Amino acid sequence: MLPLRKCPICSGELIEKEVEKLLRGGNNTAILKVRAEVCLQCGERLYSSATVRQFEEIRKRLKTGQTEEFTLIGQSFQVR
Repeated sequence: MLPLRKCPICSGELIEKEVEKLLRGGNNTAILKVRAEVCLQCGERLYSSATVRQFEEIRKRLKTGQTEEFTLIGQSFQVR
């Protein structure tokens, strides 16, 4: 996936795996599963440039309320 062999943060070993990513845009949030290189030592996640572009597009849609293609899974509440 990525040309790196070691984590750029701690030099730990990287493995490719599926992870959940939480994205926020405006008052909306989305959870998606993506592939990432994950450091076995510190947990740092490295995403491909295509995945980062996908994040940006989803954040934009969340912010503008263009969520009709997304599946509603519940509600979030802020407790003060």
